Amino acid sequence: MSILPNRFGAFGGRYVSETLVHALDDVEKTYLLAIKDPLFKKELNHLLKDFVGRPTPLYYAKNLSKIFKCKLYLKREDLAHTGAHKINNTVAQGLLAKRMGKKRIIAETGAGQHGVATAAAAAFLGLECAIYMGTEDMRRQKPNVLRMRILGADVIPVSSGSKTLKDAINEAMRDWTKNVRTTHYLFGSVLGPHPFPLIVRNFQRIIGKEAKKQIIKCEGRMPDIIAACVGGGSNAIGIFYDFLNIKGIKFIGVEAGGYGIKLGEHASRFLQNKKGIFQGTYSYLLQDKCGQIQTTHSIAPGLDYPAIGPEHSLLYENKKVKYTRATDNEAVKAFRLLSSSEGIIPALESAHALTILFKFKSEIKNKVVIINISGRGDKDIEALDEQNR
Repeated sequence: MSILPNRFGAFGGRYVSETLVHALDDVEKTYLLAIKDPLFKKELNHLLKDFVGRPTPLYYAKNLSKIFKCKLYLKREDLAHTGAHKINNTVAQGLLAKRMGKKRIIAETGAGQHGVATAAAAAFLGLECAIYMGTEDMRRQKPNVLRMRILGADVIPVSSGSKTLKDAINEAMRDWTKNVRTTHYLFGSVLGPHPFPLIVRNFQRIIGKEAKKQIIKCEGRMPDIIAACVGGGSNAIGIFYDFLNIKGIKFIGVEAGGYGIKLGEHASRFLQNKKGIFQGTYSYLLQDKCGQIQTTHSIAPGLDYPAIGPEHSLLYENKKVKYTRATDNEAVKAFRLLSSSEGIIPALESAHALTILFKFKSEIKNKVVIINISGRGDKDIEALDEQNR
C-alpha cells in the first residue's frame, strides 16, 4: 500500500500489473527511509557536489538581455556532469537501488541524456545497466548512443511503434516486470506510476533551490518570469517547484509544437485537452476519439512523448503555470540565437524554452527572467546539420 499521497489532484495514481505493485512499494519505502538517513544525505550531497558539479551557475546573458530589453538569467544545467539535469535524479535513484540490493538498473531514454546519466551512475555504483531507446531516437542522437556504450551500458534498440520514447518505456516496463527481483527501473521524468513522479520531482528540486538563492544574490529579489521546456516535465518541475508559492512570478512551460496542429504533427498535450491513463499514470495525453494513443513529432527527441507528468496536469488546471508551444522552426531559431549571441549551444529541448524571448517579447521587457537550460546541444549538432543538407 502506498504511504505517500499518490495523486496530484485527480492526476497520477498507479496503474500497473500486480507484479509491479510490490516493487513500487519497495521503491517508496526505501526512498522514505533514505531521505531521513543522514548517511544517505551525506553521500548524495557529496556526489552532487564532486561528481555532478553542483551548484550549476545562474548565468546573466548580457547580450540577449540587451537585445530583448530584459534581465535574462540562464540556469546552466548544461554544465552538470553528462550535460543535462538528468544526472541529479540518476545518482540519487542509483543510491536507492543499492539500498534495495538491486544488481541491475534499466532505463528508457529519448534524447539520450537520461540514458547517459543512468549509465554514468551505474558505472560508479558498480551496477549492470541496460538502456532502452527507440531506433528513430538512436538515429537522431548518435553521440549519446556512443557515450552510453562507452560507459558500459547495453543500449537496446526498440523498433516497435513510433520507435521513440513511449516505445522505449513500454519495453523497459516489460523488462522490469520480468526481472523485478534483481532490477530497479530508474525512471527519468516526472511520469509513470506512483511514486516516480514525486521522487523524481524531489530529486530535481535542487535546480530551483539553487536558483532561488542565486537570483537573490544577483538581483536582491525574486524573478518575474521562469520558463522551461516540458516533455515529461522533470526539468520544469525542478526549477518551478520551490518558487510556486511565491506571488507575482509567472511560470511558462513550453511544449513541442512540431510542424502542425493535427495529431501526429506535434507533442503538445494541452492542445487537444484530453485526459487518460498511459504507462501507469493518469494525465493529459494525445489520443484519438477511440482513446488510442497517438504518435507524436518533435525535432527534440526528449519532448517527443504523448503524455505529460501528472503534476503538470494539475498546474495546468489550477492555472499556476502557463503552457505554450514552440514549433520546430521556432526552436531552431532560438537554438541559433543563443549559440551565436552568448556562445552557449543548448539542447534542442532547452531551445523550446528560449522561444519565449520572441513569443513573449512585450511581456518580458524590463523584467527579470530565468530560463532553464536543461541540457547542452552537442547531441543535436549532427541532426541539425543533416536537416540543413
